[in-house]
Amino acid sequence: MDARIHHVSLITGDLSASIAFYADLLGVSVDPGRPDLGYPGAWLNVGDQQIHLLVLPNPDPIEGRPAHVGRDRHVAFSVGSIAQIEARLEAAGTPFTRSRSGRRALFCRDPDGNGVELIEAP
Repeated sequence: MDARIHHVSLITGDLSASIAFYADLLGVSVDPGRPDLGYPGAWLNVGDQQIHLLVLPNPDPIEGRPAHVGRDRHVAFSVGSIAQIEARLEAAGTPFTRSRSGRRALFCRDPDGNGVELIEAP
């Protein structure tokens, strides 16, 4: 089997805020080809993969999640510069923590509490 990740789906309660986080803050693009699936959402292009934002009721608790996203379920992105991402997160008022392993990586949460890891690519 030659398995690869095709997409990751994340639930959001505020599509505009999620698109602003992923597109404006992280620099991914919105795919205009998303069909009408009977509920609002967006497809975001991340290299050859996608994030599917789903505007649906969230069955997962937002409260009580681990303070350090690295100890919670999360999606991880390779980025060109941790320093640039750190500056963007700080400017946006988005809290983050640094990797505890010493890697050049940051952890934060999107507007809906979904975990995000940002790893500097070599």
